[in-house]
Amino acid sequence: MSTIYLSLGSNMGDRAEHLRNALHLLSETVQIEEVSAVYETAPVGGVEQADFYNICAAITSERAPEEVLALCQSIEQRLNRVRIVHWGPRTIDLDILMIEDRIIDTEDLKVPHPYMTERSFVLIPLAEIAPDAIHPISNKKIKELVHVDKEVRKTKVRL
Repeated sequence: MSTIYLSLGSNMGDRAEHLRNALHLLSETVQIEEVSAVYETAPVGGVEQADFYNICAAITSERAPEEVLALCQSIEQRLNRVRIVHWGPRTIDLDILMIEDRIIDTEDLKVPHPYMTERSFVLIPLAEIAPDAIHPISNKKIKELVHVDKEVRKTKVRL
């Protein structure tokens, strides 16, 4: 059984409902151990679009990393994610951040997520649920990697 940390985000339609639906679909296949609060964040990547709702979730599963990736992608498809513009708007986005201390570098899967340490909208909710988890490349605790970002705002939205 592995502990897997995921980032989930939405900036189209009913953002909270998309996150709820993604968590529900995940729970049908894996054990959800913990979910962060919802954070509202400005988009990155230079594409004009609405703000995101972001959360992180800790799950446990016996599935292989590639199977977890396939699960995340199938949930994105079921929730009508369309990939038109890179880093563009989306109903839902699920990313694998870390799988315990594993480092995976294949064409389809990179773990830990290559941009996670640069993104406050990932680190802040992840530090909420796993402050002492160790990033396998930097060997630092997640709480040590967090940097303050006024663009990341905790919301009162409940999932």
